[in-house]
Amino acid sequence: MQVTGVRAPFISSRRVVFTCFGSWMKLELSMVVQGCRLGVLTGLGRAGQHSLEVPGCLLYTRCGTVPHLTQDTLHTLNNLPSVTQLTLNTLAEHQEVLEEFKQGVRKFAGLHDTVLYCSLHDPATSCPPGHITNKTVSVWGSGGRIELTVAKFMALQKAVQPDLYQSMADGETWQINTSRKRVRKSVDRTLAHLDECLLLHHKTQELSGVEVLGVVEGGDVLEERVRSARETAKRPVGGFCLDGLHTAAMETDLRTKLITAVIKELPEDKPRLLQGVGRPDEVLACVEAGVDLFESFFPFQVTERGCALTFPFNITTDPEAAGTGVQVPPTVVELDKSEAAIGQKNGTDNPQEDQTKMTPFEINLKDKRYREDFSPLVEGCGCYCCRNHQRAYLHHLLVTNELLAGVLLMLHNTAHYYAFFTALRGALASDKLDHLKKRVLEGPGKGMSGEGAGERDG
Repeated sequence: MQVTGVRAPFISSRRVVFTCFGSWMKLELSMVVQGCRLGVLTGLGRAGQHSLEVPGCLLYTRCGTVPHLTQDTLHTLNNLPSVTQLTLNTLAEHQEVLEEFKQGVRKFAGLHDTVLYCSLHDPATSCPPGHITNKTVSVWGSGGRIELTVAKFMALQKAVQPDLYQSMADGETWQINTSRKRVRKSVDRTLAHLDECLLLHHKTQELSGVEVLGVVEGGDVLEERVRSARETAKRPVGGFCLDGLHTAAMETDLRTKLITAVIKELPEDKPRLLQGVGRPDEVLACVEAGVDLFESFFPFQVTERGCALTFPFNITTDPEAAGTGVQVPPTVVELDKSEAAIGQKNGTDNPQEDQTKMTPFEINLKDKRYREDFSPLVEGCGCYCCRNHQRAYLHHLLVTNELLAGVLLMLHNTAHYYAFFTALRGALASDKLDHLKKRVLEGPGKGMSGEGAGERDG
């Protein structure tokens, strides 16, 4: 078996290993079932010392910091992703400072040992449309719009010193009724930007050993999606970002159809990162379509709404109840129909509005029903919040606008979300994906055993 652009893969009884020339990064696939890819992305980082399980997600940050959490607080959680996501819109206005500092964001922000991935935009923040040209894209920092040419974009990457970064791209095709001509122009611009980025990348000594991820655009036009994927795959990139398919842009069925078509054009040996999708139901659908990696902005959005993730994902028997005939009681309160139905949505022309809507995977702790609810957010969750506090206390913190509410909710929501991905990989390995989908999609009102909850005790 021979793959263009990579060494011939080593094949064992269960594992296929692909290695890209000039890079430490390898994708080791242990199983591919009905499009779902289970494995490990190894050799990450300049020295190749890190790895990331797939399907998996990145650690979402702003300026290198997880919102609401200090580095020490964050690292009370177990099983954090080894790859941290930075976004240029939060870093571009600090370019001169980073260039003067000369040691990159990792040391500037005091980050723990982690792999840095730099994306163009913050997935939790919408950007005003209408500021893209043939030669520039715009990002929005706290001081307003910052226009980036390819030269400035690459100078920023040199200052940030990431281990992987997304190429510059024109992704402004998510609005409803975007014309086919505009979509085609977006693909052409993105390919041109990629070629320029690759040219400068190979001339920049400071970016030696850094991976570039090519961006697949195309809006909702199938032909342009396929063309973008096919042409991007011809370039010497380390992986692929699938852009413009985010939750606010289109319905799940259309997204799945487009991803399935795109995946057919991409090589097996390189990871596929989907931008802007975080809801558990959508993650499951996209994993089945062949996506490997996701951004983890969803827990932050849930936290900002004053909500807690409580959806079930346990598919194993509680070891303490196994063989005893004891039925594990539900641990998530039953939601009324109005709350459980929140978040049923279609594509919208206002992504910011979409991000403020509740989903069926969370509970709103501002609701008065939790004022005297003395149970933890999720029974059996081992995160600091669930081990030490009750829903009533979180309700009190939220209604009195205490900053501690965001800290505790972010701890729990982050732990719960990453545990979901752990359960997803376990379900794939044990051929129980259908069981997991049923658990997740039946909604938070059905309960879950403690073993599938967030950070596990012990």
